[in-house]
Amino acid sequence: MRVIAVVDSDSYVKWGAAVLAALPREWLKSLVLVATPIAPSDAQLQTALAGSGFAASDALRLELPAIVDLVREQQPDVVLLSLRGPVASVVARDIYDVTAKRPVIVSGLPGISVPATRPAIRYRTQADLFLLHSKREVREFRQLAVELEAAQTFALAELPFLQRSVPREVSGRRDVIFAAQSIVPADRVDRVRLLGWLSELATRHPELRVVIKVRAVAGEVQTHEEHDSYPDLLASLGTTPDNLVVASGPMGGYLDQAVGFVTVSSTAAIEALAAGVPVIAVDDFGVGPELINEVFVGSNLLAGSDDLVNARFRTVSDVWLDDNYFHDPADSDWLRVLDELLEARAAGRLPRHEPWLLGRGGEFRRAWERKRALGKYDRSASGRLAGVVWLPVRTGVRAARGVLRWSGVLAKKQV
Repeated sequence: MRVIAVVDSDSYVKWGAAVLAALPREWLKSLVLVATPIAPSDAQLQTALAGSGFAASDALRLELPAIVDLVREQQPDVVLLSLRGPVASVVARDIYDVTAKRPVIVSGLPGISVPATRPAIRYRTQADLFLLHSKREVREFRQLAVELEAAQTFALAELPFLQRSVPREVSGRRDVIFAAQSIVPADRVDRVRLLGWLSELATRHPELRVVIKVRAVAGEVQTHEEHDSYPDLLASLGTTPDNLVVASGPMGGYLDQAVGFVTVSSTAAIEALAAGVPVIAVDDFGVGPELINEVFVGSNLLAGSDDLVNARFRTVSDVWLDDNYFHDPADSDWLRVLDELLEARAAGRLPRHEPWLLGRGGEFRRAWERKRALGKYDRSASGRLAGVVWLPVRTGVRAARGVLRWSGVLAKKQV
C-alpha cells in the first residue's frame, strides 16, 4: 500500500507524521508539506517530527498543483489530509478525481476535539474516514453529523504521539511545565494574570524551575495566530524570578523532567497524563467551548490559581480516563475501518462524497476559498480576482447582516 500524508501547520505536521508511523510498517509512506502562509519553519518542522521516525528532510515542500501532480503520478491507495479545515477542503477537492481509481481519503483533528463543531465536519465532507481520539469525541461527532445530515464515517484511534506511562524515577526532577497556547486565554489581561501566577509559583518554590513551553519563537507562525505572546508579555513585566524561563522544542523531553504540568486546555495535558505527570487545568477564566476545556469536567484536573501558586497538582479521575483518550487500545477501530475502505476501493465501491457548499457563489466562491486557504501560494488568475472582488463583497454582506441583526434586537426591545 502507498500512502501520502499532506500536512500544513506545526500541530498538523505532528499529528500527520504520527498517524503515518502508526500504519503498517511495510506500507510506502510519503510526507508532503503544502505551501501556505503558516507553513512551519525548519526548526518547527524538526520539533513536530521528533519521535515520529521522519526527519525534516523527509518532508517535501510543495505547492498544491505539484501535490495534485504527485497524486496523479503515484496513484496512492490512501491520502491522509492532516490539514486545517479550509486547506483540507481545498486539497480534497483538487485531488478527488485526478486518478482513475481515487484514493481513500482520511482526515481528522490533531488534538482535543470537544465539543464537536460544524466547521470541522463540513470542511472534511469529502473524506472517507474521519479519525477521532476518544469515545466521547466519536459519540459527539456522530450525533452532530446526523443533525447536519452529513454522511461521515468516524473511527476511534489513539492520540498517536502518546507514550503510555511506565514507572520511572522521579528523584531529580524539578520542572513545572506550562503549555502556552496561542488563543487560550485570548484576552491580554488574562494572559498577564496567568504569567503572574506562574511567577508567584516560581517565587514560592525556588527549588522548582517553571518552564513556559512555547511552540514558536519570534518570526515563526502557528496553527492559530497568536497575539500577546508570553515571551513578549514576560519581557514587559520587568523583573521576574530566575527560575521562570521560556523554552521551545519537543514536549516529550520536558515531560521527562516534570513534576507538574499546567495548561488551560492544551492537548499536551493528555501527553502529560500519559507520562504520569500530575496536571492543573486552570479554570479561573471559566469553563466552556471558547476555552476548549469542557473536556476536563469530571477529570479532577480543573483547579484555580490558588492551587497553581501552591503547586498542588492533580491526579486524574480513573472514571474519566476510558471515555477521554485513555480507552483500551483494543477498542480503537480505525485500522479495521480503513481496511474495509481499501477493500471497497479495490472493488470499485467507494462512495462519492461531494464537498460541502459553504454558502453561495459557485466557482467564484470556491476560488475565494482557495485563495483564503493558500494565500500567496494560490497563483491562479481566479484566485487573484477573488481576492480583489470577493473580499469587499463578503465584508459588505457580513456588515449588512450585522445591521439587520442589530435592528431586530432594537425592534424586540421596543416591543
